Amino acid sequence: MSKSVLGIDIAKHKFDVALLVEGKIKHKACQNNPQGFDALRIWLEKQKSPALHACMEATSTYGEELATYLHDLGHKVSIVNPARVKGFAHSELIRTKNDSVDSGLIARFCLAMDPEPWQPPSPEERRLQAQLRRIEALTNMRIQEENRLEVSHCSVKDSIKEHIAYLEKEIESVKKEVKEQINSNPDLKGKKDLLISITGLGDVTSANVIAELPDIKRFSHSREVVAFLGLAPRQNESGTFKGKARLCKVGNSRLRKALYMPALVAMRHNPVIKEFAARLRERGKHGKVIVCAVMRKLVHIIYGVLKSGKPFNPDFKPNLA
Repeated sequence: MSKSVLGIDIAKHKFDVALLVEGKIKHKACQNNPQGFDALRIWLEKQKSPALHACMEATSTYGEELATYLHDLGHKVSIVNPARVKGFAHSELIRTKNDSVDSGLIARFCLAMDPEPWQPPSPEERRLQAQLRRIEALTNMRIQEENRLEVSHCSVKDSIKEHIAYLEKEIESVKKEVKEQINSNPDLKGKKDLLISITGLGDVTSANVIAELPDIKRFSHSREVVAFLGLAPRQNESGTFKGKARLCKVGNSRLRKALYMPALVAMRHNPVIKEFAARLRERGKHGKVIVCAVMRKLVHIIYGVLKSGKPFNPDFKPNLA
């Protein structure tokens, strides 16, 4: 039986799909809303494609509702890093770019590479994600207004100050909602308690980890979590040339950002991290190299406490026998 794949090029207001069956492609465009999702379902039924592998790029949050909808219908869904599809396009020497071409490209990528299935977050995790991203947006707006206040004319300063006060009030309100949601859910609260046991991680960081990190059981090793965050070092060597290793940064940028300040705090107050950073300095490492290594170390610890269900113990020594 031939495999049916659906390439999806997602945008804010619409999406284009390419259904690839037995080497033949059929295209359709739909609105990116519940009515458009139903239109896609009816179209797929007419094409006699009851089960398929749908694939889309990880582009902001525009595709999450459609991905969840297709997953709930029983289809296999993959959400892949755009860099992978871009690399595949280079291999095909594609020079034309438009919505139908892109959806066909994603369909061929899906057929050739068979990317791993995506699992939608739980309703609680989705709500938490939305709340934290709202806090991020409000914080960015507040910073913009604070910057404007420094250079603005005196006639608009009061208006800007009022807006800053409003934004601060909204930020605190959403933070309160996040705290209440976590504390009222035994599973989320259990994860939070494990995470804040790690010196350097507070309520905000733990909430971001809970919201952005998938079920820890999906990962068989902490190295996979490091790769998921884009914290794995990327070698740059060819023949006799040996360039500097840099972070690959192909991963969850929100979690990387969320772990940066906790890494700095942990370097000062977490005995395990403090000792680890000192060893790196003795080896001649410095600056961001140490910070990035500390972030990876924190990810290993986060994986350990969530996987084991036991709080962080700085005196723990693994049994290597």
